[in-house]
This record gives sequence, C-alpha cells and structure tokens, in this order.
Amino acid sequence: MPSAVSLIRSNSLSSAAEYAYAATAPKEARLIFLAGSCPLNFDGSTAGVGDYAAQAAKCVETLEGALEAAGASIVDVISTRVLVASSRQADLVAAWEVVRDAFGDHDVPSTLLGVTVLGYDDQLVEIEAVAAVVD
Repeated sequence: MPSAVSLIRSNSLSSAAEYAYAATAPKEARLIFLAGSCPLNFDGSTAGVGDYAAQAAKCVETLEGALEAAGASIVDVISTRVLVASSRQADLVAAWEVVRDAFGDHDVPSTLLGVTVLGYDDQLVEIEAVAAVVD
C-alpha cells in the first residue's frame, strides 16, 4: 500500500540538508505518535554500549517494531527527531548516517539534537517519530 505521507522539498532552500523540509498527510490519516525508540535489547540491557552507530541501528530496529505493532512501516513516518547524548558533532553525524541510510529515499523532515543525557544506563541515541496511515 502506498504511503499517505507526502514529502515536500523547496528549490529556494539549501540542498545540503539530507531530508525533506516538510511533510503532509491527508486529513483522513490516522497519526501514530511513537515513544522514543531506545537501543534496548529484549532483556532490557542497552545494546552497543559506547557505539553511536550501533545504538542508532538498534533504535531503528526498535522503531520498525513499534511501527509494525501500530500497523505502519518506515515509509509511513512523517517526521523524526534523533537525540544523541554528546556535544561532539562527529558523534551526532555517526548516529545520523545510520538513521538516514535506514530511511533511504523516504527522507522525512528530521531534527538532530545533541543532548546531555538519555534515560537508560549507557544510552547514547534515541529516535522519536510520528507516522501517518490511511486505513
């Protein structure tokens, strides 16, 4: 089934951003607000301790599981916020590249933020997302 999400680009804005600048969903869409996807293993332990890219990959895996449970997939995501516990731009980029690659051509509007701390022991990355589907 095709996605309800329409990505919006603008020729009057910089093409350096690796995502669409905006996205819309039709008024009949059901919005899905996902909890922050964390890099947790099934037993509750933190995956990829010390590794930004590994934690970002686990967050994407968690996000995909939550989307599936809600009747959606990654192409139904309308926006993301990627939180990275670091003040180093290189760490943010390491996490972002994993998220960007996971979304591929469905490059939704996103915000990448460096934060001081996240909620679980050894957690470095978290991904927030909103999705839209038409049932």
